[in-house]
Amino acid sequence: MRIRICKCIVTCAALVTVPSWLTAQNPAEQETKQVRYKVISLGTLGGSFAEGNGISNKDWVAGFSTLPGDQAYHATLWTKERGLQDLGTLGGANSSMSFPVKDARGLLVGVADISTIDPFNEGLCGGQAAPFTISDPYICRGFMWKKGVMTPLPTLGGNNSFAENVNDRGQIVGIAETANPDPNCIAPQVFDFEAVIWGPPQDQIQELPLLPGDVVAFATGINDKGQVAGAAGPVCASPPVALYTSSHIVLWENGTVTNLGSLGGVAGNLPFAINNRGDIVGQSDVAGDTANQAFLWTKEKGMQALGTLPDYNASGVAFGINNKGQIVGGLNDASGSGPAVLWQNGLATDLNTLICGGSSLYLGFAGDINDDGEIAGQAIDINTGAMVGFLAIPVQGGDDCQANPIAGQRVVLPEAVREQLRQHSNHGRFGRGLIRPQQFVGATGNR
Repeated sequence: MRIRICKCIVTCAALVTVPSWLTAQNPAEQETKQVRYKVISLGTLGGSFAEGNGISNKDWVAGFSTLPGDQAYHATLWTKERGLQDLGTLGGANSSMSFPVKDARGLLVGVADISTIDPFNEGLCGGQAAPFTISDPYICRGFMWKKGVMTPLPTLGGNNSFAENVNDRGQIVGIAETANPDPNCIAPQVFDFEAVIWGPPQDQIQELPLLPGDVVAFATGINDKGQVAGAAGPVCASPPVALYTSSHIVLWENGTVTNLGSLGGVAGNLPFAINNRGDIVGQSDVAGDTANQAFLWTKEKGMQALGTLPDYNASGVAFGINNKGQIVGGLNDASGSGPAVLWQNGLATDLNTLICGGSSLYLGFAGDINDDGEIAGQAIDINTGAMVGFLAIPVQGGDDCQANPIAGQRVVLPEAVREQLRQHSNHGRFGRGLIRPQQFVGATGNR
């Protein structure tokens, strides 16, 4: 439910060294002792595309990377001790972790292909996290990974499932297909799917209730209290199409489901994370469904749009939130360019203005933030053109590093790179939401 690249990835190195990337932007409005960040590249598994999408308080970064040749992608775990590790698959070609997974006990969850071709060619997981010219005809299953072992999670009788998040109690949330063909589904989707909780133990599966009128639902985030955030709507369609028909954000707690609404739109509404205070962040369409904005929902204030930066009012999404209320995500302008963003104290800040000098990385989006303020996401290496995962480590007061020389500048990406980001935004993480295909807006079910 970010996003989610075309074959031009491997040709972008020559494009991203153009000096005209840098144009004047409004001066940074940071305090003298603003926290700065030392940024490191997490690398790839040999391909030219990777993401860091979750970071736990153990400093584990969950994500995925393409393999050499960019024709397959695998879920990855980065640790300070071992660097980037390939977690493999369930027998098929691909796997990924696309949500802010941050279990502190060493349990990771995601989605992986099994070795069986999907006889219905639904492609339910084929566009969830990677370059979208990569063919993925396999059945996919949600997985749990612990101590080097990847284990498939059950479905509700159908072929496919997708694990999206996990809490420190070992409860996993996601979606699972039923065995019921639905003639009202938008092709290529054939079967209904529902929001579910697995475990513990992980062979147990519990279907979450729907609101009247809803047909499908996504469970995308769960906190240590067992509160579950997700989205629901009246149209059966496979991700990423289903995102563009999801009409409202929902909260499951104590056996009940509550409609949290939206920022005014009737489609494109999706949460990505919920912290232990019950605060929820994600993306939501505005009235008219012409754009989406990053949102924060709290019990006290309800649904609120998060702030933007000058010239980045086209779209925004919040992917991660920690227990201190710090939020991270990304913004885009109309051309498809935009920075990773940190929201705190009611203000949005371009993370590129806060990183220490000497880095060749331009931070494109931030996927998650842990309670120590460490941030994971995706960056473009301006020396090589590779799109890599990054880890940003706070340097208190900024005394131990020089300011980033591009602070206060606006990076204008070459068109080829922007096209990659547009495709990534359109399709990944259930349509990560920075740019949205309008043909699905306003779709309604016929039940």
